[in-house]
Amino acid sequence: MLYGIAATATALLLSVLLTEVLRVPALRLGILDRRRRLAVPLSGGTAVVLATGMVAGLGDRTGLAPLGTGIGRLLAAGVWLAVLGLAADVWRLRWWIPLTGTAVAAALVVPYAETGVVRGVLAVGWIVAVTTAFRGLDHADGLAGTVGTVTAFGVAACAAAELMDGIAVLAGVLAAALAGFLLHNWHPARAGLGSGGSLFAGFVVASAAVFVRAGQGMGAGAGVLFALTAVACADAVLVVLARRLSRWPLTRGRPDHLGHRLRRLGLAPRAVAVLLGGGALGGVLVGVAVHTGRMSGGAVAWVAAVAAVVVLALVRLPVTPVFRPRQRSAEASPQVTERLRVRNG
Repeated sequence: MLYGIAATATALLLSVLLTEVLRVPALRLGILDRRRRLAVPLSGGTAVVLATGMVAGLGDRTGLAPLGTGIGRLLAAGVWLAVLGLAADVWRLRWWIPLTGTAVAAALVVPYAETGVVRGVLAVGWIVAVTTAFRGLDHADGLAGTVGTVTAFGVAACAAAELMDGIAVLAGVLAAALAGFLLHNWHPARAGLGSGGSLFAGFVVASAAVFVRAGQGMGAGAGVLFALTAVACADAVLVVLARRLSRWPLTRGRPDHLGHRLRRLGLAPRAVAVLLGGGALGGVLVGVAVHTGRMSGGAVAWVAAVAAVVVLALVRLPVTPVFRPRQRSAEASPQVTERLRVRNG
């Protein structure tokens, strides 16, 4: 218990510090998120990965909090996926490369001894879907950090209820690292998460949840997994449905995610993050309650119903074209971009 508190506090402080320290190298190397009006350095993803890996790895190595069988492999696969995501940010790799890497990583970490082959294959598909959905959440200030923090704490609570201390520590440390990053990512963001950080967070959360529910009922397990990741799932379904209805290519980005549509309705950027964070918290509370037996599995149907209403209500909302900042100002001098961000608050 004391180690868990110390580990989460350390991960939070380390993430805050590393996100700030790595901002300057990210600016100088041009590792930026150019989807916004002023390019944001992608130092947050590396900071979250380093803080999570260092704290969880130290606990495992010292024996204070052994991760357990398979969890060390899960963390290593997540770090490898973060490196792949960072490469995608730097060199703009084709969409199928991170997707394939995620599928391979998921196939290597699923506990087939507990799930069986059929459920294991389904678990791989679910991990890939949730990881991709978390990457999609990184489209607005504060959104991926808020939803990721809440979801990771929910997975940690489920693991603690099963006395799976290794997973509980790993998920708790990840949640704290995301919370530390969020201090820099709250609107107006001074640092971004990027594909590396979002893929790492989504993969670790999804894989840890599979470990927690492995060996339990398939139907109830699917319900708990959905409730824990309801916002990410709703965002992914909304994007896929909207692009299919408008005959827009699925792999070609445009501002049609939950955050974009809520902004279209007039909500402020911080209000969007708070609203979707509250939605994630509601789903997590239901998921944890169902997992621990405090609520029946039917409660998940209410989460699904709310998610369906939100998706159907927003799917026809018009979206605006993608804003593309002038590459000359973003690429020629990152220092100028940083000065503009400071001047504009």
